Amino acid sequence: MRHRKKGRQLGRKTKHRWALFRSLVTSLLDHERIETTEAKAKEVRGFTDRMITLGKEGTLPARRRALGFLRSKAIVSKLFEEVAPRFKDRPGGYTRLIKTRRRVGDGGRMVAIELVDRPETAVRKKSTTSTAQPSVSEGQKAS
Repeated sequence: MRHRKKGRQLGRKTKHRWALFRSLVTSLLDHERIETTEAKAKEVRGFTDRMITLGKEGTLPARRRALGFLRSKAIVSKLFEEVAPRFKDRPGGYTRLIKTRRRVGDGGRMVAIELVDRPETAVRKKSTTSTAQPSVSEGQKAS
């Protein structure tokens, strides 16, 4: 019986599951948006929030804890120098899930998990809200 056992097993042994979570969190912090299954994304969300909280803490022990979980020193540096300062005023909830599609092979529910405060989304919002005037070519001006 699995009474009072939290977390999803995802059909994997413990070490394989932890390796999966570490890889997904590292990829999410690197690319700031990844697409995966809904169950994996819901599990990874908590780990990602913990890593960003460590980044906001900014101490040496916090950096060492992040190095113990994440796969790359470069990603830890990015977490502490770029990602965490963006969330300094936010008390939590650093990620969002966006349902995207059903996977073709098995019909699995796919979601995009992304950081809430991505710089690309700000750029995309600005470009879609600005109304572009149609350009008039010189041939049309003369007629």
